Amino acid sequence: QVQLVESGGGLVQAGGSLSLSCVASGSGFSINAMGWERQVPEKQRELVAHITSGGSTNYADSVKGRFTISRDVAKNTVYLQMDNLKPGDTAVYYCYADGLHYGLSPTGFRSWGQGTQVTVSS
Repeated sequence: QVQLVESGGGLVQAGGSLSLSCVASGSGFSINAMGWERQVPEKQRELVAHITSGGSTNYADSVKGRFTISRDVAKNTVYLQMDNLKPGDTAVYYCYADGLHYGLSPTGFRSWGQGTQVTVSS
């Protein structure tokens, strides 16, 4: 079983920065890609940023140029550096991991962390 734990959320003023991190733990799996999604009440969860094991990235248009995703493959950790934050970035941020459970019948999975609140005041 894969467990993801996020850290680094909080309250910041508009124009400020925050850094999020997320570490995956457990055994019997490998991770191909990791990323971040965010959700505000009564809205669908949306992709923020995604990074593959090879380092390829993609971002939501709304965060391009302001957010940077990075990853330490050896540590199964993904980071999200958020700069020039705006009130519209306020949300619960969830990290996720896409990978493969080992075994007689390897099974693909996507697991999510518990979420961390990011609040940007104007």
